[in-house]
Amino acid sequence: MIKLVVVTPSGELYNETVDYIVVSSKNNGDFAILKDHAPLISAIDVGYVKMVQGDKTLYTVIINGALENQDNLINIIAQEAHVGLNKDSAMQHLNEVRQERLEENRKRTQDFLKAEKELRKNIREAQASKR
Repeated sequence: MIKLVVVTPSGELYNETVDYIVVSSKNNGDFAILKDHAPLISAIDVGYVKMVQGDKTLYTVIINGALENQDNLINIIAQEAHVGLNKDSAMQHLNEVRQERLEENRKRTQDFLKAEKELRKNIREAQASKR
């Protein structure tokens, strides 16, 4: 068995034992890691990790990550990741989360610009009242 840990800035996403994994990365291609695999470090730009445990298969979509394998322990650190029953559903959910974050950031920017405009107005009025 292989211990697999996937971590994102939000915390630990996955921590289980698996029989093997298959990594698919846009720039680095596909490769599998089985029990007692040689030590390995790899980048995952945009891709997924297929995690197989018996007859159960899960997929973790990864965006900007790094993988380290040593002594049957695989650590994956990812900027963004999501686990799903297949790679399409995992990617769809990840895209939904990313879209929500973009909307939140857009709203924060609008709120900030509104507050900045209000502050400038108040400063002008305060300076005018001193004259």
